[in-house]
This record gives sequence, structure tokens and C-alpha cells, in this order.
Amino acid sequence: MADGNPPSPQRPLERQVSPGSGRRKAPTTPKGRQLDPEAVDAVRALLGDRSRQRDLLIEHLHLLQDHFGCLHARHLHALGEEMRLPMAVVYEVASFHAHFDIVEDGEAPPPELTIRVCDGIACEMAGAQELLAKLPQSLSDKVRVVAAPCMGRCDTAPVAEIGHQGHLHHATVAKLAIAGSGGPVDVHQPTPVDYDTYVAHGGYTVLRELLDGTRTADSILGALSDANLRGLGGAGFPAGKKWGIVSQQPHPRYVAINADEGEPGTFKDRWCMERDPHRFLEGALIASASVSADACYIYLRDEYPQVNRLLRQAIDRVAQEGLIDQICPVYLRRGAGAYICGEESAMLESIEGKRGLPRHKPPFAAEVGLFGQPTLTNNVETLYWVRDIIEHGPQWFAGKGRNGRKGLRLFSVSGRVNKPGVVHAPAGITARQLIDEYCGGMAEGHAFKAYLPGGASGGILPARLGDIPLDFGTLDEYGCFIGSAAIVVLSDQDDIKAAARNLLRFFKHESCGQCTPCRNGTEKAVKLLERDSWDQDLLADLSQVMRDASICGLGQAAPNPIDCVFKYFPEDLAS
Repeated sequence: MADGNPPSPQRPLERQVSPGSGRRKAPTTPKGRQLDPEAVDAVRALLGDRSRQRDLLIEHLHLLQDHFGCLHARHLHALGEEMRLPMAVVYEVASFHAHFDIVEDGEAPPPELTIRVCDGIACEMAGAQELLAKLPQSLSDKVRVVAAPCMGRCDTAPVAEIGHQGHLHHATVAKLAIAGSGGPVDVHQPTPVDYDTYVAHGGYTVLRELLDGTRTADSILGALSDANLRGLGGAGFPAGKKWGIVSQQPHPRYVAINADEGEPGTFKDRWCMERDPHRFLEGALIASASVSADACYIYLRDEYPQVNRLLRQAIDRVAQEGLIDQICPVYLRRGAGAYICGEESAMLESIEGKRGLPRHKPPFAAEVGLFGQPTLTNNVETLYWVRDIIEHGPQWFAGKGRNGRKGLRLFSVSGRVNKPGVVHAPAGITARQLIDEYCGGMAEGHAFKAYLPGGASGGILPARLGDIPLDFGTLDEYGCFIGSAAIVVLSDQDDIKAAARNLLRFFKHESCGQCTPCRNGTEKAVKLLERDSWDQDLLADLSQVMRDASICGLGQAAPNPIDCVFKYFPEDLAS
């Protein structure tokens, strides 16, 4: 400007208002959903003096669901306000997990009782689809029947969950109809070894020796390494080495125990916790003390309500004995029906109160884990063996293997065998030996045709390959792996293509949706498998993309059943 003064700001154009009309009224309330004062009071009363910290979000969602029978939108809004969390955060976590029922305002809540029928591969082989088809006709409209993924009770298939109180083993329409009408039903109730009995047989001696200095953390780490104990949740990383890495990291350090065994065919961890919870708990406390942890978190799958009660009782009893105070706090956290949370990093995300989305690696949990701090992650079975290894010596454990392998394992065996269940057997045993020596042979009228060596992810092998030692690395050349040692036995009366479809439907249902190769790949695979004729070239191409580009093991391993059918069962494709 010539005068050197800054330009005057222009006045905005005023909205013209015609004579006689008034200006638009200002809103009386803020935009968006309004807080319901009664809902706020109800949520606040329910939470009581519980902490409102972020990592308790899923615990508080369970509290609401258990109390009200569902998650009303008004209560979710109130919970977000109470925890100082955005509505989007509360909703995305609640909607991520299958066991939460979100009900919008004005919608009818779910029926008073929900019966969940497992449609996992073992239960489908035992007649789950027939139950799902016939059961609704035998129940009132106050009972909801839904299909649910593997419940970790494959040895007593078919299985159904009655509400969230217990499971009916070897379920029939008649038994479930009685349960649905409020009649008595004999649900599974485990009888565990109690604290006094456990201590009377030497329990917690190793832990006390570690605490009083009779044993050192270094000696325990050395024993685990000499025993060749590996992570028995599926990854197989050497336990002693992992403990050593975490023990060298800066504080705070955490222990996170994966008790969310959602792999179809797997139930060994439940078996450990139901029958001998203190043996597992002692292993967890030894691990926490050995790495000088600042806190220990046990992440338990929601399908195990009885185990939840047992573990809480066990933790309380050990706390009364003063053992926990000498080590670190122990927190039991409850999952909510998401298989993906069995993946290490997804579990950590869920414990933090987030959606269970797997993290990119590196960094690994031993350096950057729970709350961004060094974290020791182990599964239940790994810790279950710790006391025995220390007590009996590493040579005792390492000397138990077969076929050149070392150690003992708990095999979950289900399907067409006479005696399905958890089997204590040497690492390196074969599927045929498991069937003949531990499971009473094949069920009457059935001939051994195929088996899953590592649950849904581990692939499918024919009976002619039933003499391969079952251990880490022994199945790689066959395109399979042992994983969590879930052995599902199929017979000449089973349809291999139907088995593969069942497994891929599971992966489609359980994909977290974070990455396109897994999210869209599993959906596309199911559609292709539902055709009468399978397009081998297209499925092979899809398989390769999923393996190469998926973020985590779910998407990378999901194609295994398809690839195995093409490789080992060409005669079934023609039928």
C-alpha cells in the first residue's frame, strides 16, 4: 500500500434476513449423542472404586455385559465418559470381540439365555451342524442359539456353552432343550488339586528356594536351557534364552502369560489350569521372580469361565501365603472371544485395553512389549513344566524324547479315536503311536485316513505320513508344523474337502481385518472352496499372496489346509 499501512480486514457478508423472520435458533444441546444421567449413575455405581485406567477397558466392558446381559449404547457412552475415553475407542474395542453384544438405544436386547454350539472341526465331525439345525425348534423365543468357534473342549465333542456358566459335553438336542427350559443340566465342573494338597507334594518349594537364595535365577535359566524347553504355545523359541534376554532389559519389566489357546483342536492349557492350577501358577511366579518382573499378567480366554474362577481362587490363596508380595502383583485379565488375541502382540494390545491387532515386528516383545516395556511372554504349558525341570533336573526332561527329539509335551488329541484327551508323551512321538499307544486306537468302524498335526494352522497330512516324529521342525518339509500340538484325527468316513472348508471358515471369522491379504484372502478362499470344483491355480496364487503379505501368522498359515488337500489328497478333489 502506498501509505505503508496494512490492509483493513474485510467484513464478512452478513446473512440477509427477510422482514418478519427470526434468526436461526441456537441449539439447546451439543451435537452428537447425549449422556443419559441414569446410565452415568448406573455405570458409576457398578464400577465403584475400581480404577478407571485405560487398560481396564475390557474388564469394565465384561462388568457391564455380565450385569446387564448386553452392552447398551447409553452405558457405553457413560463408560467412555467415566474413563475419559472417546466413544470411538469404547465402541471399536467392544465391537471387535465376539462375546460382547452391543444394543443400540431403542433396539431389543438379546434373549435371556444364549446357547453357543461349537462348530469347530472336532465338533462338526461329531454332529454340531445337526444340533444347530434342530435345536432352535426345541426352544422358546427366550433362548438364542448361535454357532461359535472352537471352545477348547474338542475331546468331548460336540460341546455347547449354556449362558456363560458352564459347558455341556457330548451335547444332544434333548440335553440342550432341558438346559434351555431352565431344567437341571450336568455341565462340566473340574476338580482341581487344591493348595494344601499341592504343597503337601512339594509344591512351591522351588519358588521358596528361589526367594530365600537357595537357588539363583541364573541356575534356573541354565536348567531351562539344558532341558531344551521351548515355547509350547506354537512358536518354539527357547525358554531359557528368552528369560535371559528379558532379565537384561531395563525396568519396568513385565510378564504376560498367554492362556488364550484358541487354535481349533487345542485344549491342553485348559487341562493344566483345571487340574493343577498351582503348578502352572508356581511356574508363572518363578518366571516373574527370575526376570525381576514388576507385574505379571495372565490373559485368559473367555471360553474358560470355570478356569477363571479357579485361577482367581488360586491367586488369592497364594497371596494369603505372602508369596506374591515378595515378587510382583499378578493380574488376571479376561479375553472376549477373539482368536487373534492368542497371537503374542495382539494379546499385548488387548491387555492394554485396545483392539487385538497384531503389531509389526521388530521390535519384539522382549524389548518393547506390554506398555512399551520389556516383556516376557510364555504360554501356560511352558510354565507348567518349569517346576518339574528344576526339581528333577534338566537331564530328566531332555531324556524323555523319542526319535532323536528331547523333552515331554502335552498333546491335545481329538477326532476319530477311542480315547481323545490330553496325552503326556515324549516329544518326537508319531501320530500313529499316539493313536495306538495312548488313545486306544481308532474309533470303532473308522480307519485312519488323515490328521492335523498342529491344529487348524498346521495343515493336513495323510495317514501314510503318520510316522513322522512330531516336534518343532520335523514337519517343515511337508508344508506343515506342530504348533501347539493339537492332533485332530480324521478317518475314511470324513470328507477332507469339508474339513478344509471348516478350517477356512474359522480363519475368515477370526481375521482381525487389519491387513488386506488376510481379511480379503480368507473371505475369497471360503467362496472358492464352496464351489463344486476347486480352481487350483487361483487358490495357489491366493495362498502365495496371503503367505507373503499378511502381517501375522493367522493369514500366513491360513492357506495350509488348502495347499495340503491339493498336495496329499488329489483323489478327494475328484469326488
